[in-house]
Amino acid sequence: MPHRILIVDDHRDVIRLLHSALDSLDHEFEIVEAPSGEEAFLEVSQGKIDLAVIDYLLPGMSGLELMEKITKRNKEAQVILISGSKERKIKKSLLEAGAFAFFEKPISLTDFLDAVERCLKLERTVLPSEEENNEDTDAHKNLSGLLAKFRKNMDAQVIFLLSDKGHILARAGTFQHGSLEASLLSALMGIFRAGRKVSGFIHQETPLSYHIFPGGDQDVLLVPVNHTHAMVVAGEEIAERKKILDLTDAMMMLKSEVHHVLNAMGIVHPSEVEEAEEYITPEDVPEEQIEDEISSDELDALFKQKTKIQTDEITSFWDDAIDTQKTQEVESDKLSYDQARQLGLTPEDDA
Repeated sequence: MPHRILIVDDHRDVIRLLHSALDSLDHEFEIVEAPSGEEAFLEVSQGKIDLAVIDYLLPGMSGLELMEKITKRNKEAQVILISGSKERKIKKSLLEAGAFAFFEKPISLTDFLDAVERCLKLERTVLPSEEENNEDTDAHKNLSGLLAKFRKNMDAQVIFLLSDKGHILARAGTFQHGSLEASLLSALMGIFRAGRKVSGFIHQETPLSYHIFPGGDQDVLLVPVNHTHAMVVAGEEIAERKKILDLTDAMMMLKSEVHHVLNAMGIVHPSEVEEAEEYITPEDVPEEQIEDEISSDELDALFKQKTKIQTDEITSFWDDAIDTQKTQEVESDKLSYDQARQLGLTPEDDA
């Protein structure tokens, strides 16, 4: 029997967007729509709801009131709250309401769909879980074991191994608030790619830029493994001053082990690293800079070409330059009066 999902929002565009996103998943759903809390509760009274996606600001009954009525009627129903409000008090009340997840508009559809799969306990197709990510290879088991052991020893909540394309190669644990997992990882990999470019500018053989985000709900640490992979570690108070040195030392050792396993898996090849080191491409350099660019070898050759310039050579050079200038001026679409006079194209003065 397909899961029954209720979408409640007074904006038709939002309902259509979420409905289309749910249709993109490889799961069978029965999706019911309602523009108000009263109509939504009528739908709930007519049949069981597995998941209700509710906007906070509704005409009449509020989203929190509707959530309370639904959960009283059906304790097994899951709720995802959404809101376009930026007020701190409202956001705090929604976070503390007890819903499975809360999203601010505009909604990250990747995170939304992952939350739907998690709350309905479906196979995770958007962001595979730790168990679903394991493959039956000794190398991958060693990699997963390394991450799981590190997470336990460092008392972290989650650790990811990511490629520079944002793909999750392995993971251990889960985020404290998993509703924004995809968006957070995407932002961190953007930082990783930027740090990789800086490493290229200063000619680091391997990126060594550690990025630490302490405080908030949890601390987050981003550590590059090589030119194409990075690790993300998150947990409560793992980046405290007393712990951060031990954490970075442990990450250095883990980084070496992970790189070794990646090589054993055939994921990292020397050619890929060499390509990754070519950070500056012709597309990155302005066209005018390319045209004016001259190598040091070419410059040396120019200096060595003539050690001494004779007087007659100087005269010949300027004569050629004047002839060239005249030719360019004649070919120009427009001439000033002075240019025409210099070229002998104006009547001679009577005086």
